[in-house]
Parts: sequence; C-alpha cells; structure tokens
Amino acid sequence: MKPDDKKVRNIGISAHIDSGKTTLTERILYYTKRIHAMHDVKGKDGVGATMDSMELEKERGITIASAATYCEWKGYEINIIDTPGHVDFTIEVERSLRVLDGAVLVLCAVGGVQSQSITVDQQMKRYKVPCIAFVNKCDRNGANPFRVINQLKTKLGHNAVAMQIPIGLETQTEGVVDLATMKALYFDGEMGEVIRAEEIPQSLLEEAKAKREELIEAFNIALIVGGSIVIPHLRYAFDVMDEIFNDGKE
Repeated sequence: MKPDDKKVRNIGISAHIDSGKTTLTERILYYTKRIHAMHDVKGKDGVGATMDSMELEKERGITIASAATYCEWKGYEINIIDTPGHVDFTIEVERSLRVLDGAVLVLCAVGGVQSQSITVDQQMKRYKVPCIAFVNKCDRNGANPFRVINQLKTKLGHNAVAMQIPIGLETQTEGVVDLATMKALYFDGEMGEVIRAEEIPQSLLEEAKAKREELIEAFNIALIVGGSIVIPHLRYAFDVMDEIFNDGKE
C-alpha cells in the first residue's frame, strides 16, 4: 500500500554538543513504540542509544554522522534525522537540512544558546527550515528555561514564546503546564510513559495565564497577513482544544 505523501514529515533534531539530541530521539522512539527499551548515550548499560550505531559514537557519547529513523504518531509517518552537535561535523547538519520539512532546536536549560546553536540556527535560516525549540535538562542545577527563551530573542532574533512552563526546576521538577490546554501534565510510570492531567497548581495559575496571553499575542503577530490579524480564530482554536481536552466538561 502506497503511503499518503501528505502524512509524511521529515524532521531534524539539531543542537550544540551535549544538549541531549540523541537522548531526545531515543525518548521519541520509545514513546511512539518504535523501540521497547531506552538506553543511555555512551553505552553505560553496554548497549548505547539506538541512533549511535558506530562504536566510536558509543564510546565518546557524541554523534559523528547523521542517522535516520522513523516513527508513527497519530496517523503520520515521521522520518527523524539525528544530526551531530560537534562543530567538526557541522557539514552533516548542512546536508540533512536540505531535505527537512521542519526541525527541533534542542537547547540546554543550563547552557542556553551556545556557539553551535547559533551555527545551526543560521543553517536553518539559510535553507528556510521552520523550527521549534525544545528546552532540555530542566532538572539540572542552574536550569532556567525562561533565560533560554530570552536568549532565543536576543541572540537568535526569534519571536520566541513558551508553549509550556515547568512545574518546579532542578531537583524539584514535577511536570509541565501546557499553555494551549491550560492543564498541568505529570509523567507517571517507570519511564514517564503515563501522562496524568490535573488542574494547574494555584501557585502557577497567574503565571500560566500571563504566559498564555504572550503565546496568543505572538501568534497574532506571526499571522498578520495583508494587515489582517486573525485574533478571533486563534482564541477559537484554543477554546476548541480546551473543549476536546476536557471532553466537553467544565
């Protein structure tokens, strides 16, 4: 059976070295049931991450050559390309970007925007590849995702806004608040595979409302077409998502 081309996406994962690209890819493959066990980078468990096929990659814990895989999610076939983060292998990133529909720019919540992050961002702009940023390692000491978002604005010139905010940081990390559905999400189970949705904690409710307004305003600015701003449609979209998430219940 021929696959539906409209439901195929080529997505790249790029970042500065040690930001967690390969680890993120491993999680994506696990949660989409493409693999049945997660393994560590550097082969600490004797196996190594799925995308690190070369022995040198497993030994050093770095990606040397771009690696491709795929998974399925909600009826879409997603081809994933895990790219190197080390500056010596930046040509691998350049080659991969030419075939991508979109990319994920992985950023460390501690290190923020770093030198190779800037290089990768410039490459994405050169090939007109749209991207979202994923702020990783929020459980590390010194993590500050809001500082990273500000760096996306000041260093990379993006109109960056949060789509989620963390519930706790560093050793107090518990989950995230999703600003589209306005629900607190917690990840239960041995591997965080069970998603539990709850009401937003009162201590974060006002901040969540403010960040949601920033998100809506950013969309408003991005969707200015011929002087027409589609504010009602954006608010309607968020309301529909709320209704679906709550199954029509208040």
